[in-house]
Amino acid sequence: MRVLVIGAGNMGLTYAEGMSKSKLLKKRNIMVLDNSKEKLEALDKISHFDTFEKLDDCVPIADIIFIAVKPYHAEEVFNSIQPLVTPQQIIISIMAGVTIPRITEITGLKKIVRAMPNLPAQIGKGLTSYVASPEVSRIELLTVESLLDTTGKSIKVSNEGLIDASTGISGSGPAYVFYFMQSMMEAALQMGFSKNDSTMLVSQTFTGAVELFNQSNLSPNSWMELVASKGGTTRAALDSMDDNNLSELIKDAAFAAFNRAVELGKEY
Repeated sequence: MRVLVIGAGNMGLTYAEGMSKSKLLKKRNIMVLDNSKEKLEALDKISHFDTFEKLDDCVPIADIIFIAVKPYHAEEVFNSIQPLVTPQQIIISIMAGVTIPRITEITGLKKIVRAMPNLPAQIGKGLTSYVASPEVSRIELLTVESLLDTTGKSIKVSNEGLIDASTGISGSGPAYVFYFMQSMMEAALQMGFSKNDSTMLVSQTFTGAVELFNQSNLSPNSWMELVASKGGTTRAALDSMDDNNLSELIKDAAFAAFNRAVELGKEY
């Protein structure tokens, strides 16, 4: 199997690196195409990459074409590959807002997978949600999932609307966590901790809380009840959050990202 990644940006290279470790490739190199000669020169020194400047040299020999360019480049890229592709090839797109019908309309291909990754994929802890057109067979879906799982975990959703929804939860979600962490670090600084100690206090607290959650069957609400005794410090903090309607504000933020993803779909 030959895999081609078009677009050597952060996410494109993250998946290229991850997929290069897949046994499905049977020791074949990942093909990478980009329009930056400087970037290709650097990538050419990596033994498990084969780099390309021209679509003609790599698109026809690929089994799976992984599209990792900005959404505003979508039409240009798809128009360029349209004369070179064959019906057997599978397109995996991680472009926000670019729908499966739109990709099919431009390329003529019917085996399309639309995926939404997130930033922790860079350290193998990512979550990628994906949906596929009906023409992608069950065996092909297993192959796609195996490749996506090389950067963390993946979930198959039932429709494209849930891809937009996952943008609001997992796709943009790491930024929400960073926002909360930043606020807590600033609070720690105001309380008198050093910058290093503030960072350690917050990062280890998040790491530990997530591990506790992952290693149990308890819900977040159950964990909050366990640590928030009546009249105690944690209850005071949670009451303050409730009084300020923080839960609804967080939901509003997630829906804002979701709605913007839907808007992008109309633009492209």
